[in-house]
Amino acid sequence: MDKEELIKLVTKRVIEKIKDYDAYKVPIGVSNRHVHVSRQDLDILYGKGYELTKKADLKQPGQFASNETVTIRGPKGEFERVRILGPVRKQSQVEVSKTDSFRLGIRPLIKESGDLEGTPGLELIGPEGTVSLSSGTIVALRHIHMTPGQALAMGLKDKDMVEVEVFGERRGVFGDVLVRVSDQFALEMHVDVDEANAFSLSNGDHVVIRKSGKDCQSRFTIRERR
Repeated sequence: MDKEELIKLVTKRVIEKIKDYDAYKVPIGVSNRHVHVSRQDLDILYGKGYELTKKADLKQPGQFASNETVTIRGPKGEFERVRILGPVRKQSQVEVSKTDSFRLGIRPLIKESGDLEGTPGLELIGPEGTVSLSSGTIVALRHIHMTPGQALAMGLKDKDMVEVEVFGERRGVFGDVLVRVSDQFALEMHVDVDEANAFSLSNGDHVVIRKSGKDCQSRFTIRERR
């Protein structure tokens, strides 16, 4: 192979690699501590019939950060002005980081949103009342939201677990990233503040779903979640 042919081959492979990254590139959303509330609990915290008011839309369709906040209190400490995300849910849920849990004095499990079995509770304190949750506090399992079309294009399905590669000054790999698929979602990977800081990630940064080394042309590092 002469020099010109070698340059063409290398250029071709670089272009293919760039296209490959673009196909599986996912934007990052960093989640700070926040609260989801039920209709019943919102009535206690802010008054009967109170409606959340929108501060800003979130990337996921229909989801928003509200102007309303609460204090979350654990056995050892508390955080004030923790934002409520809307709309209301069937069950109240508090999402914190592992670092937050030390100050609160609790031991939350790493869980998928909505899976609250066996989780510790907290006090939610609003301007009109206090709610004592017997359960519902989690460290959210890192996950990727995507549409069915995007999942199909990537060869993924709902509940798959993948590896995600981070580039930049703190390059590394996230393991055990849950894939969540719905036509109500927009493409985005959610990590908490601890995870974002460990990899020097900010909102809007991009990561890449990593392919398996065994067959880097067609296979991802994927396993089904049990």
